[in-house]
Amino acid sequence: PLEAQRKTKQTACSMAEFGAYEVGGPAAAQPSVPPLPIWSSEGPSAGEFGKRDHIDHGVTENPYERRFSPYDFNGGTTLAVSGKDFVVVAGDTRMSSGYEIKSRNVPKLHQLTSKTVLAAAGCKTDVDTLTNLLRTRMQMYEHDCNKEMSTTAVAQMLSNTLYGRRFFPYYSFNVLAGLDEEGKGAVFSYDAIGSYERTPFSASGSGQSYLIPLMDNLVTFKTRLDPVPDMTVEEIVSIVKDAFVTAGERDIYTGDAVEIKVISATGVTTELFPLKKD
Repeated sequence: PLEAQRKTKQTACSMAEFGAYEVGGPAAAQPSVPPLPIWSSEGPSAGEFGKRDHIDHGVTENPYERRFSPYDFNGGTTLAVSGKDFVVVAGDTRMSSGYEIKSRNVPKLHQLTSKTVLAAAGCKTDVDTLTNLLRTRMQMYEHDCNKEMSTTAVAQMLSNTLYGRRFFPYYSFNVLAGLDEEGKGAVFSYDAIGSYERTPFSASGSGQSYLIPLMDNLVTFKTRLDPVPDMTVEEIVSIVKDAFVTAGERDIYTGDAVEIKVISATGVTTELFPLKKD
């Protein structure tokens, strides 16, 4: 009985204290204190302590998504045209990311052997990783066979390397140019996972769509009825320069300068032709 009386007394005291804060209770006649504002980075809010803030911060209220891509497209354009006993390969020197120009002097031509050059545009880090791997495997080949890899062998090795990364491809748009075993110009065009074919010319990168129709008309004469002439090195180099000037007018990722390499039996010569800087 004493315990029951004590519990009854405690309950009555608690109800009396609670009634002081009810409407019409003893505290109703006292003036109410306005709630303090809750400050945040967006400014003060009218909420009370203990109540949920009405400001939507995008983190605590609504679901949001974070995205990450291991790839970045750094732009650039490459072009290769084969001749009777030579091949001309070119690539611009601009490296971009979005609407920013990161550098104006990043070559896209990578000489692999004395007769083979790889032209690659795309993600700069993937291109560097790919070329380093190719050079390592070619060095192993030279140590094992005591000779330099041929252009057709490099073409097959590049295809195997790309296919080996088919589930997480190198973000590299590749064009391989060089001289074959007979001394003729050879150009190999690749897709992302290693499928390739030998073509009279090939282009890759951000300005590809501007160069291929032009080469169809000026190099292979696909849209013309007159016979295809045997063009000289000077004629093809002039066409390549005009093609990059055309691409630079339409493609914001192509510009600054174009590096042109001519591969022949006498060696490899390099020329730098300036383009628009904007």
